[in-house]
Amino acid sequence: MTSLLEWAANGFWNLSAWQIVAFTLAMTHITMISVTIFLHRHQAHRALDLHPFASHFFRFWLWLTTGQVTKEWASIHRKHHARCEQPDDPHSPHVHGIKTVLLQGYELYRKEAQNKETLARFGHGTPNDWIERHLYTRFSFAGVALMLLLDLALFGAAGLAVWAVQMAWTPVMAAGIVNGAAHYWGYRNFEAPDASTNISPWGILIAGEELHNNHHTYPTSAKLSVKPYEFDIGWMYISLLQRVGLARAKKVPPRLALGAVRPVADEHALEALIQNRYELMAGYARGMRRAFNDELAALKARRSDASMIKAARNWLHRDTEKVPASVAAYLTRVRAASPVLDKMVLMREELRQLWLNRSHTREQLAADLQGWCLRAEASGIAALQEFSLQLRAART
Repeated sequence: MTSLLEWAANGFWNLSAWQIVAFTLAMTHITMISVTIFLHRHQAHRALDLHPFASHFFRFWLWLTTGQVTKEWASIHRKHHARCEQPDDPHSPHVHGIKTVLLQGYELYRKEAQNKETLARFGHGTPNDWIERHLYTRFSFAGVALMLLLDLALFGAAGLAVWAVQMAWTPVMAAGIVNGAAHYWGYRNFEAPDASTNISPWGILIAGEELHNNHHTYPTSAKLSVKPYEFDIGWMYISLLQRVGLARAKKVPPRLALGAVRPVADEHALEALIQNRYELMAGYARGMRRAFNDELAALKARRSDASMIKAARNWLHRDTEKVPASVAAYLTRVRAASPVLDKMVLMREELRQLWLNRSHTREQLAADLQGWCLRAEASGIAALQEFSLQLRAART
């Protein structure tokens, strides 16, 4: 009887409290790695290939620790990208509200999982073998029930707390924080066509998913970090899997290559612009910030009121449709007060139209780019002149 009570209290392992905490964190870390490598990068975006052994390990682990159905997860995530920040985005905080996504993100996910149209339209290519049909999908609840029994056996009464943390981890971290905070707070490396942000430059806790703006900019990339100071632990594990032949990355973020400056911006420069537009426009934004700082210094030197131009810092480099109506009129006044900033905003939009334009031929677009570079280099604005030379040196 005593041994039975001792087992009920401590389980088979009889670990100390800190050892149980360490075990729980290790288990949840493996779960997040399984989510990001298998569900997200492999299944939803086909950014990498996985060896059948690795693929099935991740499937089994997710069934055991989350009860996740692969087709549902991939379908909902693909729909999120296809309808991002639109009314039918399954979990946009700009549609449902940030509080709802943070606190009820899992409920939003479960609701969308019942949408048969979503699964039919976006669920192509997900596992449909015997074990998926007869176990992982049909008895998705059985895995987490088995996990509960294992936790109770290993840790006794404390196993219930371990299991509760395991079950809450993915809904909180993925359905709440990634889907909510990563579309609401943080920094942006690129002007992606949505509200995605990077929560942190160090993607460790959520296995690299913290770098969400990078991901929305290059959704088919197996690597989520793009800056030297950013770290994607998911990519670290993919690299290790590649070394032992269990994975193969198909795409990584493109890197801008520069060569000799061409006499004119030709079709090759146009192709380089379109292919590397996000990186190039991030460089353009840096040039705008330098021009902004110069304008701000000039205003201070004249002892003029600089408060108006200071408040425009975060909006001058944004796409026109991303600027709130409440800010647009204010930016118009700022641009009227600064011909340099006005010129840079205008030319930024002209440049953006080169890859948005669907009516011009390739030859016409190349001619438009040549004209843009000529005007930039004749503008007398150092940032524009430097950027034009970079465009003429860009290579694919």
